Amino acid sequence: MGQRLKDKVALITGGTSGIGAETARLFISEGAKVIISGRSEEKGSKLANELGDNARYCVSDVTKEDDIKEAVKFTTDSYGKLDILFNNAGGPVGAGLEEITQKDIDYGVHLLLASVMLGTKYAIPPMRENNGGCIINNSSIAGIRYRQGDPLYSALKAGVTHFTKMSGVELGKDNIRVNAISPGAIATPIFWGGSAVSNSLSEEENERKLKKLEGNLANAVPLNRSGHASDIAEAALYLASDAGSFVTCQDIVVDGGRTAMFNEYSS
Repeated sequence: MGQRLKDKVALITGGTSGIGAETARLFISEGAKVIISGRSEEKGSKLANELGDNARYCVSDVTKEDDIKEAVKFTTDSYGKLDILFNNAGGPVGAGLEEITQKDIDYGVHLLLASVMLGTKYAIPPMRENNGGCIINNSSIAGIRYRQGDPLYSALKAGVTHFTKMSGVELGKDNIRVNAISPGAIATPIFWGGSAVSNSLSEEENERKLKKLEGNLANAVPLNRSGHASDIAEAALYLASDAGSFVTCQDIVVDGGRTAMFNEYSS
């Protein structure tokens, strides 16, 4: 247990499970106060209670602009400021090129790209008032390599990465750093909808699926192990802490070397 985020206040979207929940645990262990936002009230409330006095849950759906705005307000009302925003919420979207619908596109844009843009928009005023801050956007290796996700998901994650760089340039004058993390081969229940609000699988079934997934992903990377949510949380901690104070406009790839194994058109 350290103090790398002592007196910092963080808002983590999609914070009720997977990468978001693991990041909340790590940030609190490093001295931060954390707002966990997400759609699942049951999971969010349970996690906040588990993490103690320095965690609060805010029900929020990032496909809705008003919810994003209210999550930022809830953070500043709760703890007086906002130092760190982790735009982490996401999930599978889209379909094959010949099956994709306008509904898929609209939902995907709102979930994966607009949520990042609007989260950034509403985080700027309190961070500017606080003389700076750190925004971290969860992107993906799907945005930089072929066949790491469906075409819509991949295109939107590429948009997240580019938006990160452009907004980082514009916000540098305000001492607001903006970076992305591109995970790859990370074993989380999101692969089979296990983090969705409607997921009906038991904890035992989710655990069994997770173990199988870890084995499959281990075969896909040079390090011969799957990534874990904690690997992404550690990258987020680096970016959010003083150790990353000279890092902005970057995409940190955390993939066990997967993207180095294949060229752009490899499977």
